[in-house]
Amino acid sequence: MQKENLVNSWRNAKIANEKTLEAFVKVPRELFVLQELREVAYEDYPLPILCGKTISQPTTTIIMINALELRDGDRVLEIGTGSGYHAALIATAIGSNGKVYSLEVVPELVSFSRDNLKRAGIKNVTVMEEDGSQGYPKEAPFDRIIITAACPEIPKPLIDQLNIGGVLVGPVGPIHTQEMVKLRKTSRGIEKEGLGEFVFLPMVGKHGFREEELEQLG
Repeated sequence: MQKENLVNSWRNAKIANEKTLEAFVKVPRELFVLQELREVAYEDYPLPILCGKTISQPTTTIIMINALELRDGDRVLEIGTGSGYHAALIATAIGSNGKVYSLEVVPELVSFSRDNLKRAGIKNVTVMEEDGSQGYPKEAPFDRIIITAACPEIPKPLIDQLNIGGVLVGPVGPIHTQEMVKLRKTSRGIEKEGLGEFVFLPMVGKHGFREEELEQLG
């Protein structure tokens, strides 16, 4: 499926609003995949990037971005930069007055994503080499938080760093299969919504999976 076909299918299925779709149209996904895979950048399946990591299939990405309910000027924290593609979409959707802080633990991906974002002309994203499971208290609180790695449960620091009224989206569950959850933080507590089953690579770090669990993946 090419770019236009994907947009039409999502619009027909009503899985994304126009703000999300517009960001997808504007951001060249081919700049965020390996050069040798650019011809298949708009096929609807995950692609390998560096260090055994992947870029999610377009439909998964769009479901997550759409669930964030992004607004102009939002301050967004991303856990797991990968190739920088999610950050680019979010940055485009929130406009130049918005800001994305993206945390990545793999040094090669920090460099890779920074280069990709620069090539795509995205200026309102800051990528840092940090343990994303602990969040980024220096710039908290955030209006939106997105987690792009599987976590056994949502790390408490991330919930603490979310604004009242804020939204957090991420995959939660065992190491082999997770449920995508959407949390909304209110003055009364946390409201939770399930968005279906997905499979993501595991979160590492203080609040990620333990070493013995990671060994299950070989």
